[in-house]
Amino acid sequence: MFSRGPWARASPGGDAPTLRPGRQTISLSLRCGPHCGEYPWLVDRLTGMAEHFERHSRTFSLLTFASRVTGLARDAALSRIFGAAGVMDTFFFAFIIPNLFRRLFGEGALAAAFLPAYAQLEKDDPATAKRLASLTIALLVVVLGGITLLGEAALYLISHHADHQHLGVRLMMIMLPYMPMVCVVAILGAMLQVRGRFGPSAAAPIVLNICLITAAVGMLPLLGAEDRTAHISAVAGAVILAGLLQVAWFVWALRNRRWWARDFAAARGPMRRVLRQAGPMILGLGVLQLNTFFDSLIASYPSMIGATIFGVDYPLKEGALSAVSFAQRLYQFPLGVFGIAIATAIFPALARLTDDDEAFAGILRRGLRLVVFVGLPASAGLMLIARPLATVIYQGRAFSSDDAQRVAFVVLGYACAVWAYSMIHVLTRAFYARGDAKTPVKIAVSMVALNLALNCTLIWTPLREAGLAWSTAICATIQAIALVMVVRRHAGDILDAEVVYSWAKSLMITVVMVVIAGIVSMGLPDALTWLGSLVKLLAVVIVGALVVFAAAGALRMPELWWAVGRRE
Repeated sequence: MFSRGPWARASPGGDAPTLRPGRQTISLSLRCGPHCGEYPWLVDRLTGMAEHFERHSRTFSLLTFASRVTGLARDAALSRIFGAAGVMDTFFFAFIIPNLFRRLFGEGALAAAFLPAYAQLEKDDPATAKRLASLTIALLVVVLGGITLLGEAALYLISHHADHQHLGVRLMMIMLPYMPMVCVVAILGAMLQVRGRFGPSAAAPIVLNICLITAAVGMLPLLGAEDRTAHISAVAGAVILAGLLQVAWFVWALRNRRWWARDFAAARGPMRRVLRQAGPMILGLGVLQLNTFFDSLIASYPSMIGATIFGVDYPLKEGALSAVSFAQRLYQFPLGVFGIAIATAIFPALARLTDDDEAFAGILRRGLRLVVFVGLPASAGLMLIARPLATVIYQGRAFSSDDAQRVAFVVLGYACAVWAYSMIHVLTRAFYARGDAKTPVKIAVSMVALNLALNCTLIWTPLREAGLAWSTAICATIQAIALVMVVRRHAGDILDAEVVYSWAKSLMITVVMVVIAGIVSMGLPDALTWLGSLVKLLAVVIVGALVVFAAAGALRMPELWWAVGRRE
């Protein structure tokens, strides 16, 4: 009835599979299906896979935490040197272009289609897996390299028309070559993940962050605070240096794997299947990334184009994209450390369990319980500490108290849906592992029109640029609900009694945490200074964390031990 797969071997009597020698069985507080009692080996297989992805999730989380810390240090340096002004708007808008391609060809469609195919071939036919990897890298270099050359030519013509005075075009020309490099890094990272090495993928952003910090801080004594154009151009150049270092590091990490092959013939069939799988995703994600581009254009309009639109004063002011981008960094911290880390670690496990419906559904249920257990308190807690957090991270030199308040107001919109963003990442990986790339893309594309309509409406309200954040949160919540409803075709009824009960307890813990931490926050003075904000931030975070740990322990929630990497 069930496929044995790589985690079990046949028993001497030819009955249900038994464990490999030395394997230990531990109890799981999750429902793995109606056959668990009849097939105890299934419980053990599910336990093994759960421990496998949670171990990698912890590794990925720790390194992602380090990368997010350096990311905050990077943003702290950029905010204090350049402020929330037009120069930063221009930099963030120019950096969007390589990021769009990264999400499309790198960490997005191509990597999602490549990883399951490569994982299966690595298990069944390592020689063909090597050829598939080589062919994928070669195609990326040729196709994206060509796009980069064409893009540079087009940007040069635009820059020439503007007498080479448009800063945004100049920064795009500098950073565009980062696009093929970061996409190659994503595929190399997927190869390492299949081999159980999640560290380089999680730590790669640290290289970028260190390069940007070095350029921002190191060039300040040479260029001074006045020559912002040359200074931000040097920061853009550091992006290219980071891309070269990342590629070199990942190639070095794979040095003993001998993954490169010159003969691609045997990989053409698997490559066609990967492209067929990625094709609909690329088209769908292309629409989504175009939507992201329009979001950024809406926020950067005053800096990139002008202060009026069709003769009417534009509702946003210079610095709007900077405020939105700095706010995104704050909500992406818990999302990256926990939500994306869990989704990244669970993906290879799900890809290996496509032939075992019970184990697949069990791993998915466990992942959903974990992201809600972490995501709900993270959403509420981030809303509580938005103002002191923005002040501590960004305020100083060119970044004023008003700028910090502006960022905090945007954070409130993004923060309320951290749990939804995390859930979307996990559920999307489940579809990809099953070879269904179209469904999550169709659902996401259906949100594009709603998101654009909300953006264009809410920026004219008192929310201003914070309307972009609330639009994102609303659409993410609807998208998460839709994914939960349709994932049943691949994983059955994932919302069983234990999942719902777990979510209810996570919600109750969050409410208790908000009440107690909120009382602590209100009991402290509203300090606009850096030191006063730091005291308030630490007090609320420590109290909130203690409440969550104590309440989860009192309710005997296994998710607490999954999150900290211990057995129940």
